[in-house]
Amino acid sequence: MKFPELDWSRIQTYSISQRPNKVQAEDFAAPHARGSRFADFIAGLPNFLAAADFKSVVRAIAEAVHNQRTVLVMMGAHPIKCGLNPVLIDAMRSGIVNAVAFNGAGAIHDFETAYQGGTSEDVQQGLDDGTFGMVDETGRLMNAAFASGVEGAYGAGEALGWAMDGFPNRQLSLLRTGVELGIPVTVHIALGTDIIHQHPTASGAVLGEASFRDFKRLAGVIATLEGGVVLNIGSAVVMPEVFLKALTVARNLGHTVSVFTTATFDMIRQYRPTENVVRRPTHLGGKGHYIVGHHELMIPLLFAAVKEELT
Repeated sequence: MKFPELDWSRIQTYSISQRPNKVQAEDFAAPHARGSRFADFIAGLPNFLAAADFKSVVRAIAEAVHNQRTVLVMMGAHPIKCGLNPVLIDAMRSGIVNAVAFNGAGAIHDFETAYQGGTSEDVQQGLDDGTFGMVDETGRLMNAAFASGVEGAYGAGEALGWAMDGFPNRQLSLLRTGVELGIPVTVHIALGTDIIHQHPTASGAVLGEASFRDFKRLAGVIATLEGGVVLNIGSAVVMPEVFLKALTVARNLGHTVSVFTTATFDMIRQYRPTENVVRRPTHLGGKGHYIVGHHELMIPLLFAAVKEELT
């Protein structure tokens, strides 16, 4: 086979003035000026990619707060272990966040922080010697709270929040803040995934009932989501799956939940948050975002930016 050389002189060009450009100079970043306001720093971020998404989420949250719409935070345990409870509690007390949903591990770390001011064991050491998750107080107190709650009218989150009377660090608890402010903080348990399920006082029937009540409560929250915002922070599986089912229930019962904003904040992109938080739920309207970054940096930046937007 012979391959003739192409005739470069016949190539057709056109003027750059006729070409649409995806990058415009007016969207470039503005360098930070020492001593300027934090709001100026946020405004100076470039209007591209994750920075543009970040500013869009900030505006959506601020608009939801102005319009008294629902702002729901769903989360795993890692934001708590990154020391973010004070930031999230401040958002609850400031009227920015009006509903929170945990997986089971998040509830455990929140509960232990309130109980003793510390949490998070050395998993490798405990796994090697068979002591991982075998502390007595966490399992005994949390399982007792669930059992007491099931006897009354409480779901898992409320039961844990009220059980913190006398805990020296309860001001650091999202669960406790929820019951004090009347904000739903729900706990969504996957049986066999949490250390308290290893405790001799664990009851599958109690755990299931307590968590199922919270699933119903979360569905009620999501039924009010039109015009609101859902933030999924560091939950790769449980909360995206629970959210999708609760959203389906709300729509099945005739609630209009079509136009709203979703955003996942996590350290890597993952399948379920992409599909079940960012893409599928917003198919009817609204916008989904996926912002990758360390929680200990991104979440304080997010809520600080929202506060500035609200001023």
